[in-house]
Amino acid sequence: MSTHPMPFPDVNRVLARLREGAEAILGPKFLGLYLYGSLASGGFQPQRSDVDFVVVVREELTPAEVEALTAMHRELAASGLKWAPKLEGSYLPLADLRRYDPQGGPYLCVNEGRFYQAGHGWDWVIQRHTLRTHDMAVAGPSIRPWIDPVSPEELRRAIRELLAEWWAPMLQDPAFLARREYQAFAVLSMCRALHTLATGQVVSKEEAGAWALATLDRSWAGLIQRALAWPQAPQPDELDATLAFIQYTLAQSLQTNSPAQST
Repeated sequence: MSTHPMPFPDVNRVLARLREGAEAILGPKFLGLYLYGSLASGGFQPQRSDVDFVVVVREELTPAEVEALTAMHRELAASGLKWAPKLEGSYLPLADLRRYDPQGGPYLCVNEGRFYQAGHGWDWVIQRHTLRTHDMAVAGPSIRPWIDPVSPEELRRAIRELLAEWWAPMLQDPAFLARREYQAFAVLSMCRALHTLATGQVVSKEEAGAWALATLDRSWAGLIQRALAWPQAPQPDELDATLAFIQYTLAQSLQTNSPAQST
């Protein structure tokens, strides 16, 4: 199990404030604070990453606790701490942590300054895999015994569900993709989706991008290279190419074989 502190002092400061606030409100109901996403997997990029977390609680939150935690997060977001606006995560009862349930929740969620209660999407199959595999605790015991292993086929199903539910509608309404930085995010997300479909494994966006450059048809290489270079290099407006890559990934997700190998 890896533990706090991490090699990012500004991230450590916001995590310490989050831990202190959550523990003060929840008391013995607080079981632990854990990291997933790029901070856990090793792909954290200070220029573009979020601080992804989950707080595990002994039982469901009461309305008073939800109100107090929301107020705490609003105060944290306004604190001026560098990474406070980039916090993204959930408060999850221990009983709901073991495996993903599409009908589970609602849970208190935090997403870059927004605070709401909602169920979890299929990405939480992948988040559970990351939480269990990397076992990155800021506070609390090892999270691994609390989560069932996630099989390669479960990961592949999660990718297919995410592609159908989140990315396919963008082919008809690409408003999210109007921002160039989101185009880069979309391209690297497609690389990671294709990698998981092919291998049944989860890697960082950067590792998936490198895999895609070595594996996919060379016609995608320029698009992927420019996405990997952002934000160090300017991101051109490549909406049509990004949509084409999403369409390609969706088509691959419907096939039983791995993505086409480079020729």
